[in-house]
Amino acid sequence: MPAPRRPLPRRWNALPALVRNAPPRVLLVVGAVVVVLGILIVTRPLTSLVLLGVYVGLSAVVMGVLELVGRPAGWWARAVSAAWILAGVAVLVWLGRSLELLPSVLAVLLVIGGLASVGRAVTRGTASSRVLSLAWGVAQIALGLLSFTWPDVTVLVLSVVFGVRTIVFGVGVFARGVVGIRRPRPRTTPFDAQRAVRRRRARTRWAAAGRYALSLVLVATAAGGWWLNDWLNDGAPVVDAFYDPPAEVPGGHGRLIRSDAYLGRLPENGDVTRILYTTRDAVSRPAVASALVIVPKDLPPGPRPVIVWNHGTTGVAQGCAPSLRDASATRWSIPALEQALKAGWVVVASDFSGQGAPGDYPYLIGKGEARSSLDAVLATSELRSDLTLSPDTVVWGHSQGGHAALWTTAIASEYAPGIDVLGTAVVAPVADPPALARELLSGPPNALLSVLTSWVLVPYSRTYADVHLDDYIAEGSRSIVLEMTQRCPTEPGVVVSVLTALGVSEDRPLYSADLTDGALGRRLAENAMTEPLGSPLLVAWGAEDEVIPPKLQRDYVEGLCAQGQPVRWATYAGYDHLRPILPKSRFLPVLYDWTKNLIERRTQVVDGCGLR
Repeated sequence: MPAPRRPLPRRWNALPALVRNAPPRVLLVVGAVVVVLGILIVTRPLTSLVLLGVYVGLSAVVMGVLELVGRPAGWWARAVSAAWILAGVAVLVWLGRSLELLPSVLAVLLVIGGLASVGRAVTRGTASSRVLSLAWGVAQIALGLLSFTWPDVTVLVLSVVFGVRTIVFGVGVFARGVVGIRRPRPRTTPFDAQRAVRRRRARTRWAAAGRYALSLVLVATAAGGWWLNDWLNDGAPVVDAFYDPPAEVPGGHGRLIRSDAYLGRLPENGDVTRILYTTRDAVSRPAVASALVIVPKDLPPGPRPVIVWNHGTTGVAQGCAPSLRDASATRWSIPALEQALKAGWVVVASDFSGQGAPGDYPYLIGKGEARSSLDAVLATSELRSDLTLSPDTVVWGHSQGGHAALWTTAIASEYAPGIDVLGTAVVAPVADPPALARELLSGPPNALLSVLTSWVLVPYSRTYADVHLDDYIAEGSRSIVLEMTQRCPTEPGVVVSVLTALGVSEDRPLYSADLTDGALGRRLAENAMTEPLGSPLLVAWGAEDEVIPPKLQRDYVEGLCAQGQPVRWATYAGYDHLRPILPKSRFLPVLYDWTKNLIERRTQVVDGCGLR
């Protein structure tokens, strides 16, 4: 009677079946090669992405074929075998078209592997083996699903999971080879045989205990992953229905669509309303934007002067809008706000298009930022019958908002001729994006720089047809770069972007081309605002600014002075990037008095070019 056919092992790849009966020396070689492969996959996820895809794709196809040849029992086993083959073919086919699809396919393979493990837990094995198979299957399924939730970390998660499995398997194969080439043991006595039996039983008990312990670890890992996912999602900002534009909006730009009460903290001396309005983006396409309008509680009679506030960097995702944050209408976010309200000025603070309202965010894209700010003022004029805006306007801005403020003043007379910009006050402005890019890129790569670069590169590629994202990023990193733009600095999920950037930077740079070269370099240069504005300008910065090098501010002021632009400037010792606009800053009285004198047409010092 022929011996029953030994069923083929149902593993995540084909190598276990292929090397099961190999000679010991072959096992040594295969084990060593597989361990090296696993280490490569874990430590260099982008570099080894193609290698990982080929390895997993071929392995999945061979495994599925071997299981079908082995006459699997039941529909479940046949379905899993077919799924292995289809997924493996998908990896190999799509690999040649786009590496961006690979992480998703690998996540599917992880789920399939989990289902196969669950099937083994149901069909055969000891109690401890079944528990371990079930726990391992659930963990794989959970990790696969979480990989879809966080696309940018998918490649890293899968590299670790598949890489570690590969290493463990390689170590096991290598160990079998070592055992196989050892000399045979001498013949044992009956006493030795009994002792060996006791040892095997003890090892069996310890193995069972180890399987149970590992099962607990796997279940805890899966549960922890889901808890972390829920925690990160709960911390993300929620964009409510107010920001959804209607199917039909008013024609033209600067038209009010709707208004509503602001849901955050209110200033002591003002009332706050959020508005949705029409605008245009940097390339003149119709867009929708949102803003906060802060009106004095005791509104004086007559037309009210306007302060246009341009906020600093808050991220580039839709949920990063300042009007969605709790403290955006307080003195902690807008400098000298309470003094402005006491003076009877109206403060208009745009989110810029693409934040709050859907659309492409114009990060460091001058015309897009400026049009959002100017149209917010135009829309505010339609807000209340008892509110009349004066043409007298002073533009303020910080950091990215400083860039927006300069552009707001530069295009105001042409884009919104009814607005009379009396002057512009900017704090640590990004006046020259190419110069800032060169300065930041001159140092070593780091995680925060990777995130900031994505915030510039992705909006530029979406705004300008000649800027192509793939020209500047490492192969296989598109999902990582795009997901970095979907989180705000104030939400817990930003840690995912930072950790992803750290993990990738250990492999190779995320950006493969000079960001100041080519189409992107030309567009960055187009968005510099280093030309004279023709109206009073106040520039301030902290001497210890850790974000924008103070050298760039000095160069900017010197360049304007050389061109005849009146500039009043100040640098503050001991102040970092944010400190100049915070309460009790030494700059705030200067900002308020300078603005008040402009509005009241009082004589003041507006040119500090002779001071060094």
